Amino acid sequence: MTPALQHPPAVVQRPGMPSGARMPHQGAPMGPPGSPYMGSPAVRPGLAPAGMEPARKRAAPPPGQNQAQSQGQPVPTAPTRSRSAKRRKMADKILPQRIRELVPESQAYMDLLAFERKLDQTIMRKRVDIQEALKRPMKQKRKLRLYISNTFNPAKPDAEDSDGSIASWELRVEGKLLDDPSKQKRKFSSFFKSLVIELDKDLYGPDNHLVEWHRTPTTQETDGFQVKRPGDLSVRCTLLLMLDYQPPQFKLDPRLARLLGLHTQSRSAIVQALWQYVKTNRLQDSHDKEYINGDKYFQQIFDCPRLKFSEIPQRLTALLLPPDPIVINHVISVDPSDQKKTACYDIDVEVEEPLKGQMSSFLLSTANQQEISALDSKIHETIESINQLKIQRDFMLSFSRDPKGYVQDLLRSQSRDLKVMTDVTGNPEEERRAEFYHQPWSQEAVSRYFYCKIQQRRQELEQSLVVRNT
Repeated sequence: MTPALQHPPAVVQRPGMPSGARMPHQGAPMGPPGSPYMGSPAVRPGLAPAGMEPARKRAAPPPGQNQAQSQGQPVPTAPTRSRSAKRRKMADKILPQRIRELVPESQAYMDLLAFERKLDQTIMRKRVDIQEALKRPMKQKRKLRLYISNTFNPAKPDAEDSDGSIASWELRVEGKLLDDPSKQKRKFSSFFKSLVIELDKDLYGPDNHLVEWHRTPTTQETDGFQVKRPGDLSVRCTLLLMLDYQPPQFKLDPRLARLLGLHTQSRSAIVQALWQYVKTNRLQDSHDKEYINGDKYFQQIFDCPRLKFSEIPQRLTALLLPPDPIVINHVISVDPSDQKKTACYDIDVEVEEPLKGQMSSFLLSTANQQEISALDSKIHETIESINQLKIQRDFMLSFSRDPKGYVQDLLRSQSRDLKVMTDVTGNPEEERRAEFYHQPWSQEAVSRYFYCKIQQRRQELEQSLVVRNT
């Protein structure tokens, strides 16, 4: 049997090669993928870095077009690429089994990776819990201390201006939140929807006895209110304060209030209390769960023996009234011996939970995310470097054990890759025999190969001469 030649089949053209076709350059060095041995990791040993020649059955794609475009396959869009890149990055953080077997200490890294996954799951679950908690109103009851004071200015006959010659009094309504831990103090008016001061109608007449303040979208918040009127007599006044409930609250109809044990509450809390009453008294229809069979109290309030639970919010509208205002009776004293008289009242108000701001800032914070992303990128680069070093180590070991066999395997691999890229099929059994290369076409192929090498060497000499002359 004639011994096979050691030249790779890829360096010659198949029979029927048209004249003028050029052979690809085969002068690239052998070695594993990676910059220490190759010019670029994308270039395989034994293949020309340029595209396929026009004589090949498949043309090389133009610059900027990938293989999927050249084969007519759909190209993934940007979101698809980002999702696949994210999955690939998560997998790239894991060390291969062979490296773990080679370096037993790497198990500590894998334990840290498992702990990181558990920590990420816990943080994600907590973030979801915080998001759900922020959707619900987070309120706590605090004390708002209300100060009502008045001063009296007696008339001064020798005063130059008209205001000083007439006796007058001034009423102040102020307040502050007790034990307020928040850094940003709320204005006094932000707790109220409206404030009405009703003076003695007999003293100030029907057109001037009311002083009103109502909240509007353009209202500027203030720390207090003051009212100044002429007069030298003590005045009885009534303050009507309407709290600004968030979410809005309603006063229940007396019959519904007795049934549920509620006086003033938000709409959602009222509906929830109704549902609890239905479950406790088993009013839900056993055959049709959508309907409620009312008892005598239920029928008296809603004026029907049977109704759907989905109809209750609509029927509640007629049973809900605006909440009662806070009523304070005060006497504006003009006694000269008592220049300033102050009354204090404590009002229960609902304020935002201070923890809510911290929870919101935690969800919106990106500083930690940026730091984690930078560390993840560093881990990916390290793992990629370890994998590259493992490939180079395997190459060195396999080449040192059997240099001849490794080179032959590399040549066969390059030959198979070239056939797949060029769509050229051949008979391996014929190609491995010497008679296959003694055919007439081989002379022309060898001549063209040497011609390409000579041209390449000539260009290198010309470039070196130009550099030397300059």
